[in-house]
Amino acid sequence: MNKNKLKVYAPQAREEFIKVISERAALYGITEKKIEPFEIKGDYLFISGKPFPKLIDKPRKELIARIESKNFGHVMEEIAYTWFNRFAAIRFMEINGYLEHGYRVLSHPGGHSEPEILEKAHYLESLDGLSKDEIVALKTAGNKDSDLYRKLIIAQCNELHSAMPFLFEKVDDPTELLLPDNLLNTDSITRQLVTAIPEEDWKAVEIIGWLYQFYISEKKDALMKAKKAYKTEDIPAVTQLFTPNWIVKYLVQNSLGAKWLATYPSSKIKEKMEYYIEPAEQTEDVKEQLKTVTPDVLDPEELTVMDPACGSGHILVEAYDLLKEIYLERGYRPKDIPALIITKNLFGLEIDERAAQLSGFALMMKARADDSRIFSKEHIEPNVVCIQETANLDRDGLLRNINTPLTNKSVSASSGEMDFMDEISTPLFAKVAKETDVLTEDEKLTITDLNELLELFESAKTFGSLIRIPEEIMEKLPLIRERLKKASASGDLMARQSADLLKPYFRQTVLMGHQYDCVIANPPYMGSGGMNRKLKEFVAWKYPAAKSDLMTCFMERCKDLSKKNARVGMINLPSWLFLASFEKFRHNLLNSTTIENLTHLGRGLFGADFGSVAFVFRNSKSNYYFGTYRRLFVRQSEVSSVEELKRRYLDSNYGFYKVNQEEFKQVPGYPVVYWISPQMRKAFIESELLENIADARIGMATGNNEQYVRNWHEVNISKVGFQIKSREESKLSCKKWFPLAKGGAFRKWYGNMEHVVDWANDGHALQTTKHPSGERIWAHNFNLEQIFKPAICWTTVTISDTGFRFHPHGFLYDAAAGLCQPKQEKDMYLLLGALNARVSNEAIKLL
Repeated sequence: MNKNKLKVYAPQAREEFIKVISERAALYGITEKKIEPFEIKGDYLFISGKPFPKLIDKPRKELIARIESKNFGHVMEEIAYTWFNRFAAIRFMEINGYLEHGYRVLSHPGGHSEPEILEKAHYLESLDGLSKDEIVALKTAGNKDSDLYRKLIIAQCNELHSAMPFLFEKVDDPTELLLPDNLLNTDSITRQLVTAIPEEDWKAVEIIGWLYQFYISEKKDALMKAKKAYKTEDIPAVTQLFTPNWIVKYLVQNSLGAKWLATYPSSKIKEKMEYYIEPAEQTEDVKEQLKTVTPDVLDPEELTVMDPACGSGHILVEAYDLLKEIYLERGYRPKDIPALIITKNLFGLEIDERAAQLSGFALMMKARADDSRIFSKEHIEPNVVCIQETANLDRDGLLRNINTPLTNKSVSASSGEMDFMDEISTPLFAKVAKETDVLTEDEKLTITDLNELLELFESAKTFGSLIRIPEEIMEKLPLIRERLKKASASGDLMARQSADLLKPYFRQTVLMGHQYDCVIANPPYMGSGGMNRKLKEFVAWKYPAAKSDLMTCFMERCKDLSKKNARVGMINLPSWLFLASFEKFRHNLLNSTTIENLTHLGRGLFGADFGSVAFVFRNSKSNYYFGTYRRLFVRQSEVSSVEELKRRYLDSNYGFYKVNQEEFKQVPGYPVVYWISPQMRKAFIESELLENIADARIGMATGNNEQYVRNWHEVNISKVGFQIKSREESKLSCKKWFPLAKGGAFRKWYGNMEHVVDWANDGHALQTTKHPSGERIWAHNFNLEQIFKPAICWTTVTISDTGFRFHPHGFLYDAAAGLCQPKQEKDMYLLLGALNARVSNEAIKLL
């Protein structure tokens, strides 16, 4: 697959799709600046004097309502994204021969400019919404090919609705209204899709995920450069990464595969799991512990896999392949397997509707490859849910409609439909589908519970899968379901409509409230600085130990979503392994789970990143279990290619460590330092702490370096106070500028004395100037008792080794350079020598 071509095409396609969709909206009098009024005369609707068919009134009003609820740009991007997804899906299906009529929709197998479906239009009267007479009339008109092709596209989408309603909604809404004309032009969005990507690249369903990744790449880059707290609608773009395939295999094989092999160690499936890590040899005591948590028998139909941030479905697709092998090994008929996997085994949650669509589509394509009749089977739909929020719902009205005494007259399900939730045939939904007695007094109680359920999802697009479903709500789900089902089948129109509106919330509650055999995820990465106020407050309340980053919040949440003794496989940043801000989180994790294996990848998996780590832990504690750890780099700063990291992983002699995680607790802060020697661990346990010898502090933050900090050669040297020994002496000197220790390049012993700071009149300006908000002094960490005294400094942010430097009398200290002063000044050089020793550098890396 030529990813470079995808990388060039997809961002350009995003801009082009948004452009043509916006132009189409303008045709109907809808622009970012203005919405034109209209009037209806007979069968026509007039906008700015132009006539349009009256039937556009309803979708136009829906489009305007959507824009008023969000904003013009956001809605144009949403609809552009939806059409991009649909065209990409149709392209994949036509190349792989998955369209039922057998003709290509966007291209021609002979390379002709006219799409094959247009050439064969007279054979396609069976397509939804098309009549032979209409096709013949448009075809013979001579100048109506564009109109006919547009109708064929819409009919094709409607045809695919029954098989994949999550991606191909019945196209009679604003998305149809904004489907561009002129799709037969050589520069149209569909022609660009066909010509930009080689046909062979469409053979693997993995292309869907890569297109998704590159489609949002430029938006992601722009948002990240802004360095602001992200709005809810921007969270998907800045937190989603398409995981390299071999890493996904590692996660799936060492979670789902490991579970299967624990029960069936002689399974031939092991031979097909290239990235599976054989567990380390354990003591007899640990072996006995493992026996008690390993089931004797596993039923493939009851194995459940959840990805709570599923993106475009890469992990679920890989899990599909392994589940297929499991079913085959247990003797299932191949044609029965795809439907079983789709409906019973795989579950996904996502906040981005377009990504969820692609995830469901990718799973259906895997199933279609194995079962050519999968589209014609009833009620086969992936259990991938785009989480919906209730912020704009009329909750009181909905609940009032549900609680209205219902008529005895029931409404039979329309053709192809079934009663509320009955179409779901998975073990999860079966648990909340038990029949209950006719509801009487409990009806009021269930409405109360339903209201509490809806309140959970007030900001669901912001919190996503991090929302925990209270146990008391889960216990009431059968009653809630029965009430909604009764309303859905009643003769009361408002009750039926309300039940339909509430169905998605019931469905996501079921998925978010249950536990799974394996939870596998590449979670969103976002530090607290990127979180908006609402999200920051939520994680501080619900995930206090993990609140520093969404990825660690998701680690906690994945643990919640997994059954006792289930496995959790994840990839994220390695900062949680070491940083002090995650100390309590690490303590909790090490005391409640067992790390079975961990692969420390270093930098390069996602480009010039900050490093990554993939791991699998079991949701139970096995005391003194020896986990397997891999280190795929030599120096922390080195950047390796994805292929090089893969090569090192497959090298059985590269970077293996067997460690009992109890040993991590012997090092202050519980860092996951799997590679250290017994001697180094002993040093941490027995040696004296630096804090007993010296005081270390963070330096001053001026809040405005452009105003207060200069290079020494930029100012009048006569105004610089050198070798000052106290604050009092600095005031008496009447100097303005004083030397500032400010980090800099790697250098040991001495140096990096390049800056001066405005500390006139004992730093009066720095100590009194308020932040623009007016709520606090802008500068802070003045270290007034330490300034002008000799100190040892270092550069606080670095990807290389740490170099310690001596600064004599006369310096102030910046936040970019920490300062350390021994309690006894005579120890200064001895401490400097010890800190610059190689053993200290290794200890710092561990911490």
